[in-house]
Amino acid sequence: MWTSLIGPLLVIMIALAIAGAVKRIRLWQQGKPASLPIGKALAAIPRRYLVDLHDVVARDKAFANTHVATAGGFVASGILMVLVFILGFDNILTFALMSATFAAMAFGAVKVKKRRENPPANLSKGPWQRLPNSLLVFSFSGLMMSLLLLLGIGNVPIIVAALLIVGILLGLAELLFGMTWGGPMKHAFAGALHLGFHRRQERFGGGRSTGLKPINLDEQTLGVEKPSDFYWNQLLGFDACVQCGRCEKVCPAFAAGQPLNPKKLIQDMVVGMAGGDTVNYAGSQYPGKSDEARCGAPDKPLFEGLLDAETVWSCTTCRACVEECPMMIEHVDAIVDMRRNLTLAKGETVGKGAEVLENLIATDNPNGLSPNSRANWSVDLKLNHLSEVGTTDVLLWAGDGAFDLAYQRTLRAVVALLRNANIEFAILGNEELDSGDLARRLGDEATFQRLAIANVKTLNKYQFRSIVTPDPHAFHVLKNEYPDFGGSYDVFHHTEYLAKLVEQGDIKLNQAKAQSVTYHDPCYLGRYNGGYDAPRYLLSSMGLTVSEMERSGYRSRCCGGGGGAPVTDIPGEHRIADMRMDDARETGAEMVAVACPQCAVMLEGVVMPRPEVKDIAVMLLDAVAENADAGKAKAVGE
Repeated sequence: MWTSLIGPLLVIMIALAIAGAVKRIRLWQQGKPASLPIGKALAAIPRRYLVDLHDVVARDKAFANTHVATAGGFVASGILMVLVFILGFDNILTFALMSATFAAMAFGAVKVKKRRENPPANLSKGPWQRLPNSLLVFSFSGLMMSLLLLLGIGNVPIIVAALLIVGILLGLAELLFGMTWGGPMKHAFAGALHLGFHRRQERFGGGRSTGLKPINLDEQTLGVEKPSDFYWNQLLGFDACVQCGRCEKVCPAFAAGQPLNPKKLIQDMVVGMAGGDTVNYAGSQYPGKSDEARCGAPDKPLFEGLLDAETVWSCTTCRACVEECPMMIEHVDAIVDMRRNLTLAKGETVGKGAEVLENLIATDNPNGLSPNSRANWSVDLKLNHLSEVGTTDVLLWAGDGAFDLAYQRTLRAVVALLRNANIEFAILGNEELDSGDLARRLGDEATFQRLAIANVKTLNKYQFRSIVTPDPHAFHVLKNEYPDFGGSYDVFHHTEYLAKLVEQGDIKLNQAKAQSVTYHDPCYLGRYNGGYDAPRYLLSSMGLTVSEMERSGYRSRCCGGGGGAPVTDIPGEHRIADMRMDDARETGAEMVAVACPQCAVMLEGVVMPRPEVKDIAVMLLDAVAENADAGKAKAVGE
């Protein structure tokens, strides 16, 4: 019977695919070693694929259904083909199941084909345009073959048998060889392994992992200079990219016309890992850059031909790309790793970055102001200092906004609200140093670690229940990155802590003046730490209705103030803050509520006319019940 040829041919193709897989694995192994239990990693893949990955894919429901039908149909059909044609389980049940799985795949393939007829700009083209045809040929050939077997029709014209076998083999060649030898299906092989061997294991099962990982400052190469300096499972992650362009679609730098496209960056990392050039890349380029081919190699420095430094300096580290990536690739980690080498090894921090780092080294704050003036904002408030009281319930972490007059208004509002709720609190005063967030994002891991170790040493001298800060950047670093240096604390953003006080009735509110309000989610509170609910709860507690921007919550657009972007200042066609304010204007709101001093600075820098920008703590203080007015006036120095 003609189908007897399929088994031997299938064995040959599987063997060739395995050979390609071995070659691909060797490419990843050029990276630095990362110890992960192989058995545990492989066992974790099915759940992570079916749950964690599909939680992201399912945000686009239409495509999610297409993906389930196409990918699920292919996997199931492949398994059944092995059972039938290699292992000999050829019966009416397996024939029926094979017909159903090929039919599901064919349905998905038709949808994929339709999507590719007029693809959106974020989707890569090139070989991806060919893939739907291969899916269709394989699925329809397989369906016809399965139905013939199911109906018991063994004798067919030789031309029909030849066409069916050729169709199945051509489709399998694209799918199987494309997985392991490189091609549009490469993500299926690399992506599955990436889920198991992911560098951030904590991300799965509903977890969150956003803190940057420390590096050993005694290593010969600081940060990443060439592709082989990445960890092997980072290289694996780059290879998992499906080129869907979701990252490109949400990147604020790309939208602003700065020379960064996260999808293109990841594809350039693949070229660097595998060697060769970028000529086959068929997606959007870096804005403002030509599409001329560039070359890379595993041991060739990335910024000698393959990349321009301004590409990695354009990133605001907002994690919008990471949040949207269905393959859970860590773009920001890779960017900061490369920045570390540029800053620490080469001294090539761009813009005012070098000046800011020099200030941090000399004065422990980025503006070069006297460290002895850090507590001046609170002189008239007569706050307790931990050096004097030794223990307290809440430590109020001021952050470097303590040097900024506009931010001081937020700090003073928080002081008034804590006093109104009779919370025992204190500050570190001049003992507090910069949290190190900016230094770390600019790649100066040495300065960050020095500041972190010094702050942890100071904090560990005292006793307190929790730390509260209005600065999401300091909040994130204290909560998620200081534990690597011996500092594990209960850390709250001021909106989280104040929401708890309002909910408990410790702070009583009047209804705020009726006005239309929209809320801007700070990246380091929202995407980094999941802090979406508390700010909105506080606004609703004041009787305000929030008109959400089109991009809000986990899809909020960055203000442009993170990752050192304001000091590296890479030019583009637009300002990110202007684009975000346009989002706010579209809601018709009179006020933009913020919960981050950096966001406030960026949005207040947008030229008038625009909505008023105000921190939630200041708004909350304005709504505090009248019987607290005396204490409020005293706390804010009125």
